[in-house]
Amino acid sequence: MTVATYNSNDTSKEAWRSEKLKIFTWHIHGSYLFYLSQGDYEIYIPIDLKRSAGYYGRGETFPFGNNVHEVPVELVKELEFDIILFQDDKNYLSDQFSILSASQRNLPKIYLEHDPPWGHPTNEQHPVKDDNVTLVHVTHFNAMMWDNNGLDTRVIEHGVMKPDVTATLEQDKGIVVVNHLIERGRIAGADIFEKISREIPLDLVGMGKGTIREVIHPQLPSFMASYRFFFNPMRYTSLGLALCEAMMLGLPVIGTATTEQACVVENGVDGFVSSDINKLRDKMRMLISDLDVAWQMGQNARKKAEERFNINRFTTEWSALFAEKCGKINHQNNHHETTDSIN
Repeated sequence: MTVATYNSNDTSKEAWRSEKLKIFTWHIHGSYLFYLSQGDYEIYIPIDLKRSAGYYGRGETFPFGNNVHEVPVELVKELEFDIILFQDDKNYLSDQFSILSASQRNLPKIYLEHDPPWGHPTNEQHPVKDDNVTLVHVTHFNAMMWDNNGLDTRVIEHGVMKPDVTATLEQDKGIVVVNHLIERGRIAGADIFEKISREIPLDLVGMGKGTIREVIHPQLPSFMASYRFFFNPMRYTSLGLALCEAMMLGLPVIGTATTEQACVVENGVDGFVSSDINKLRDKMRMLISDLDVAWQMGQNARKKAEERFNINRFTTEWSALFAEKCGKINHQNNHHETTDSIN
């Protein structure tokens, strides 16, 4: 499909032509958008004068490539896209009706759900009820927990890039990477973090209270590399990209045995998960006292990440879904996983 596209480096409305699929979406989760942008397609994101949430464009944190284009919100209706990718309720329930044309709203549509249900954990209906929309979850746990309204439902697990550095593990302490952990309270495991950190040296990085500093995404691998282990205290969440990045770096992972995390970390192999907080504390002590064990677990974590969360698998699955939705390939011939029976 060849369509005219808006040149984000040109303030005029002149366009160029390309054979690549053109995806319109919003900038919701910067790190996810960065990894998504590693695929062989063009991504268009809207901007407004206030650079408000979802409309702040490429920003200055992530090293986006030339395939991510900013589009002034008032010009969105004048352009041609191949597919619309929604990433939150506001995009789907409100924004599409104010910034997209009627013909654009009739394009193939995907809703990317980043989170588990925040209401009732098992009975909450997903806000999308349109049979023409494909619902994509980032974990099997999320897909299982949502009531997906009988929609065409897929799971595309995270993909992250290999960092330029590898873990050294020389610091006798753990690292926690969670934004606003203290403010988010029990759901984020703030009490778990506070309890364990009284006995185990832990550094919290991210935005919000109690952190030692905020580390921007491109600098995170180098910053994490020297810590002995990665700790995720969250009780109920989606699988964090920081956990996948830590594994790809070569850090053993310790965390709560909840959500998808319990299906990612294998006890005694690449880390430890448990619902017994005292056991987690004891495993941290063991890793701090035994660098050799920590190193082997870190190498196992890296191998698993390279197999399960590699960026090529991730972008290949997304490319296949985009192509399928646009009528480029037959569904029976693609390789991404379906969970059509999940309601």
